[in-house]
Amino acid sequence: MGSIALSGVFMAVLGVALAGVLAYASRRLYVFEDPRIEQVEEMLPKSNCGACGTAGCRNFAEKVVAGEIMPAQCTVNAPAQTKVIAEFLGVDAGSVEKRVARLACGGGRHVAFMRARYAGHDSCRAAHVVSGGGKACAWGCLGLADCARVCAFDAIHMDAHGLPVVDADKCTACNDCVEICPKGLFSLEPVSRKLWVACKNLSDGDTAEASCEVACTACGKCVMDSEPGVMRLENNLAVVDYARNEGAARRAIERCPTGAIVWFDNPNSPIKGAEAKKILRQNQLPLISA
Repeated sequence: MGSIALSGVFMAVLGVALAGVLAYASRRLYVFEDPRIEQVEEMLPKSNCGACGTAGCRNFAEKVVAGEIMPAQCTVNAPAQTKVIAEFLGVDAGSVEKRVARLACGGGRHVAFMRARYAGHDSCRAAHVVSGGGKACAWGCLGLADCARVCAFDAIHMDAHGLPVVDADKCTACNDCVEICPKGLFSLEPVSRKLWVACKNLSDGDTAEASCEVACTACGKCVMDSEPGVMRLENNLAVVDYARNEGAARRAIERCPTGAIVWFDNPNSPIKGAEAKKILRQNQLPLISA
């Protein structure tokens, strides 16, 4: 009995000693967390989309409370909710220019030729693995809707010709479509960038137009018509220098013969120039040999 009692006393003393060590460690290692972080997180949309440039809503809340970023940097929240967060923290909501996803391709099935029929898994990434997909233009959109499926905000839908259309009002610039497109056709652009090249084809002009009727042919008319330095030709493709975006003028699109150079007066409605040929065809172009 004596050894059992001694064991019990030993365990009790050990338990008290360990509790003391844990209590001391808790006091020494305690890291204060501002309770406002939890409250701000509750005011966020909890989409964890990363559009704000942080790892998620929790990380965003921590940075906002710390004063490292502005409440307006969450582009998913409604302006009224952003104002609530700013008033709660007693800070300026700030302002961030809206960015939207834009597609550098205008080649739907009615204007772009196919060199092969793809019959595999219904995915752009899967089709891309098979010799880059079946499109005659090696740079063109494959039209299998990976971008639309991955968009958590229902901001992308496929049009009648298999081309993604971005709803700028719903787009939060979360970057998911940018990451999933195997052709690298999406980029996130400030809405102030109204001049846009809706093509990435690097072939010479005749080859580009033979594969897609709305491809950039590198004719140079947009470069001649734009303000000096705003546009240039690079690798058979027109390129906009957005560092000079304020000098961009709509006249740069007017003589584009294929309509590859467009202008966004409205983020949802790209405008083609007056000399762009009209495309009235609604049916799919026939398969051509590679």
